[in-house]
Amino acid sequence: MDASESGLRDRLVEVGVDLVAREGAQALTLREIARRAGVSHGAPRRYFPTHLELLSAIARRGFAELSERATGATGDGTATPREQLTALGKVYLEFAVDSRGMYELMFRHDLLESGHLGLRDTSLPLFGRLVELVGRVRPDADARVVAGALWANLHGIAQLWVWGSLQLATGADDFVPLLRSALDAHLGDAA
Repeated sequence: MDASESGLRDRLVEVGVDLVAREGAQALTLREIARRAGVSHGAPRRYFPTHLELLSAIARRGFAELSERATGATGDGTATPREQLTALGKVYLEFAVDSRGMYELMFRHDLLESGHLGLRDTSLPLFGRLVELVGRVRPDADARVVAGALWANLHGIAQLWVWGSLQLATGADDFVPLLRSALDAHLGDAA
């Protein structure tokens, strides 16, 4: 692939990233991405033979951004594992609120080509980091299972927060107390 082809491929992904940020995952059609990129509606198929492959390339950008934020939040590892999990959970929830369309796309593996463009290589290390930290806090438990339950809890908080349901039900104006409660439920009290 020459530089101009690589540039068009990247432009299609960038247009998709912008489109999902502005209008949500439901707006990501090949035809709309091509239109906004200023190319024929068939052009994306030269680089992405299926719609799922293009969606996966767009989602990969989201995972890269979330991973970068998570790495920045957990720092150099001098914080306790619990503090790192709190920071990781906060970044996850902030990303879900700030990047709603991308967040929705990233976790819809039913819509994505999971093996395409290293999507698994991009998404699974985040979960691996969660498992590692949970294992350090809860060496008595199956860290993968506890991390999975914690992730499901965080995902539920994120979705219900975005919909406004948790604010209505709890009167909360900040999701951090909910995050701390979820951590306590899965890891034990912070004491």
